[in-house]
Amino acid sequence: MSNPVPTALAVAGAASWLWLGMVLAISFLEAPLKFRAPGVDLRTGLAIGRLVFRALNTAEVVLALVIALSLATAQPGGTPVAAGAAAIVLLALQLVAVRPRLSRRTAAVLAGEGGPRAKAHLWYVALELLKVIALLLLGIAVLL
Repeated sequence: MSNPVPTALAVAGAASWLWLGMVLAISFLEAPLKFRAPGVDLRTGLAIGRLVFRALNTAEVVLALVIALSLATAQPGGTPVAAGAAAIVLLALQLVAVRPRLSRRTAAVLAGEGGPRAKAHLWYVALELLKVIALLLLGIAVLL
């Protein structure tokens, strides 16, 4: 019989699956679908998105801290550490490099200003896809 997963590693795994589920549900379901709902125009959708993503990002930071502390405690090395670090770095890039640009664009649209769609949105989605892969790898790695 194999050794049980250390508690800290189990916490990192649980946090990774929770984080993954939140990202998939919000970024890839809620975000695009809200714009298809009857009566939801761009301004309303962006106002809702601003609130939802602020809450998601706050939860992500908490889960990133839980994962970092859990992995530091468990010291598993290899794939779990690399995948956890990748997810955390990708979140940091989203929050520091991309999110401010999206926030400026959202504020402009909400103020009634026009303009082309933000290219930063494509960067956010690309980083989100990479983060999904990192979280999936982390979740699987702690189970093995």
